[in-house]
Amino acid sequence: MSVQAVSILLIIISCLSGPVIQAIAQAGYAYDSQESFEQEVLEAHNAYRAQHNAPPLQLDDNLSKLATNWAKHLLANNRMEHRQNSGYGENIYMASGGNLGGADAVDSWYHEINDYNWRAPSFQMNTGHFTQVVWKSSKRLGVGFARRGNTIYVVCNYDPPGNYNNMYRENVSPPSN
Repeated sequence: MSVQAVSILLIIISCLSGPVIQAIAQAGYAYDSQESFEQEVLEAHNAYRAQHNAPPLQLDDNLSKLATNWAKHLLANNRMEHRQNSGYGENIYMASGGNLGGADAVDSWYHEINDYNWRAPSFQMNTGHFTQVVWKSSKRLGVGFARRGNTIYVVCNYDPPGNYNNMYRENVSPPSN
């Protein structure tokens, strides 16, 4: 290959690589930073919380470090398990596939709304993620993720934690729309 052909090829590659990398990041395959992932998760939480008249959550760096460390632990051990006695609320998510973003985890947790018993509000194993997402008393959010190949683990920590017995009526409101 001539020098001129190599030069043209390099110019084409450099012109394409920026938009291609940007498109991949926007599609959820990669994130340019922990912060962009955290922001996506925060925005998804707060959009759902607004539907339930819950105040918006604020990101907390210490909770995010805790969540990130736990997500790395889950990935390293290839298992879903809650951290014991952390003092925080916790939602965990694992998925495999090419187009996974932070909002996918929150959407999955929120989808449990379909099983929530509004007539008898209480803890249920199949709706605990949903109720934690919209729990009104929770104020701070920590977001962590760990990825290997197409597998991602997402951990969210909440402070104060939700899902306290006898507090569901005041903390989990039906959607307003």
